[in-house]
Amino acid sequence: MSKAEEKINGTEKAAIFMLSLNKERATKILERLAESEVRELSHKMATLGSVKSKLVEAIYGEFIQRFFKTGGTITGGVESTERFLASIFDERKVRDILSDISGPAGRTMWDKLSNVNEDFLANYLKNENPQIVAVILSKIRPAHSARVFSMLPDEFAIEVVLRMLHMESVSSEVLENVEKTLRNEFMANLSRTSQSNPYEHMAEVFNAFDRSTESRFMTALEQKNTESAEKIRALMFTFDDLIKLDAAGIQTLIRVIDKSKLALALKGTTDTVKELFFKNMSERAGKLLKEDMESLGMVRLKAVDEAQQEIINQTKELAAKGEITISSGTEEADELVG
Repeated sequence: MSKAEEKINGTEKAAIFMLSLNKERATKILERLAESEVRELSHKMATLGSVKSKLVEAIYGEFIQRFFKTGGTITGGVESTERFLASIFDERKVRDILSDISGPAGRTMWDKLSNVNEDFLANYLKNENPQIVAVILSKIRPAHSARVFSMLPDEFAIEVVLRMLHMESVSSEVLENVEKTLRNEFMANLSRTSQSNPYEHMAEVFNAFDRSTESRFMTALEQKNTESAEKIRALMFTFDDLIKLDAAGIQTLIRVIDKSKLALALKGTTDTVKELFFKNMSERAGKLLKEDMESLGMVRLKAVDEAQQEIINQTKELAAKGEITISSGTEEADELVG
């Protein structure tokens, strides 16, 4: 390929390639492209002007040469796709397309939405037009739609229900516009949001460790990077952090947890946490719990850790549902009881 021909960018090469194909083959390729990509290719095709046959041959030759460099085989994957897209589009375009590929699982936009956390989706939809929300919730899985509905403000949710009940068939043009908006705004934002704080993720990992493993890793981390260890510790939610719950929160938790698990969990916590539970129970219930704890005798630390982790998980679930509130207080108990 001559120096003049080498100046042609990837989009122009793709446009020339498409123009050289017959209608059937070109259609099959265009069907696999996003609307925005078809528009970009079409614009370039319309502005190409006359293209010499030598240039067309050179572009095909370049493709064939690259093909045989791979040993005559083609392997699909994110990395190979990224390289291919980078040869056609600019960096921003490539990033946008790949964020869609690596987003929540699903072949279509509606499949993807059905895999998005319902709380995140509800938070986005509550600010949208009820008619648009009706279209979206009519397209995703009913079970997921139900969970999203439960998190929307009541008045808004009822308005959406009424729109769905009286909604006529939605034109393909409207669906395309909704999909385009979701892809450009919601899914792109979701991709950025899903890149969570690494300290938050690691705090969750440390929460899942048993006590001895957590202590071992935290000690090692403190020796390597004290600042990182402190950040992780600040984000962790431990059994002793239950003192951050108010009386109503503790009482709600007591109603749902397995009392045998609670007796086991309290064997390895502080007097402060124990007292928090006892004072939020009836005298009779508190007495029975103390008897259960005494009857357990010596218990394995691993069993205590597992019981505490189960209660921590239930606490987080209740907080996520808004049934209890975990304060941001930093009160901690110092005295540890074996």
